Amino acid sequence: MKLTDFDYDLPPDRIAQSPLQQRDASRLLVVNQDTYDFHHTEFSQIGEYLPDDALLVLNDTKVIPARLIGNKSGTGGKIELLLIREKETDVWEVLAKPRRSLRIGTQIVFGDGILTAEVLAKPDSGHCIVHFNYSGVFLAILADVGNMPLPPYIRRPPNAEDKVRYQSVYAATEGAIAAPTAGLHFTQELLEELKNNGVETATLTLHVGPGTFQPVKVENIQTHKMHAEYIHLTETETNRIRSAREEGTKIVAIGTTVVRSLETAGTTGTVHPYSGYSELFIYPGYQFKVVDALVTNFHLPKSTLLMLVSAFAGQNLIQKAYQEALQHNYRFYSYGDAMLII
Repeated sequence: MKLTDFDYDLPPDRIAQSPLQQRDASRLLVVNQDTYDFHHTEFSQIGEYLPDDALLVLNDTKVIPARLIGNKSGTGGKIELLLIREKETDVWEVLAKPRRSLRIGTQIVFGDGILTAEVLAKPDSGHCIVHFNYSGVFLAILADVGNMPLPPYIRRPPNAEDKVRYQSVYAATEGAIAAPTAGLHFTQELLEELKNNGVETATLTLHVGPGTFQPVKVENIQTHKMHAEYIHLTETETNRIRSAREEGTKIVAIGTTVVRSLETAGTTGTVHPYSGYSELFIYPGYQFKVVDALVTNFHLPKSTLLMLVSAFAGQNLIQKAYQEALQHNYRFYSYGDAMLII
């Protein structure tokens, strides 16, 4: 299976640069896998198209302001860090720019000195290992000096609005450096309306990492290695998902991160509690064991996310759906519109 099988042309002006004023005012393309029919509506009307018995599974990860801009101590040279994961207390793996200017022992100062970092290592991965020094609570300091890590295709600096809008309304567990964007369309009012109509929800956590934006670089996609991401699914939520499946309720994944989480925790066909990292790569040919329907945004060409969606609904149908979205002026990527695949 070739990388070029997942390519398509996207005019730059279709890439949403900012969110709509109202979350659930985004457009929704409903894709029926049985009939190959498309229906155009607004996200606020999603309840009309969900299966009669549905359990929505949400990813409650919360994006941290993981982009830090500081200066090298002594020279004042500008350095930008993107936090990836905490390896041990106050020791983080980061992406650094420009990495070549850093040496072991380099000190970087952020926010007038309330946070500093020392470079401990520069492994072959292209990342850096740094130790942070500060007084107080790290996440509180990060909230003061950090910036929201907007995707590279959003060609503007982050602003105060992004701290709210590049976050789902149900985000609770801090640790992601990118938003699970399918969830950005929900409002508390919409979730309450769905609940009143008998649609239940369950939650899990997958901390989205930088791999979500890293392009696939191999032509034979089966040789691609996924970036590991942390998943946590509690016993309580596992039991709710199991019970729903036993009762014939359809499992609706809100986003590709939920798909990866559920399929990781349900490799045997039965979902089990899970706490750990997953490198599961889902591409066409994969046999889904847990997920019945999917809400997702429109993804980058040649991306693992597009491959996952193509595995779920079939390459041919997804290609047609993307062309349908392009013809009807849908907005693409993180702050763009959504698709419901049933």
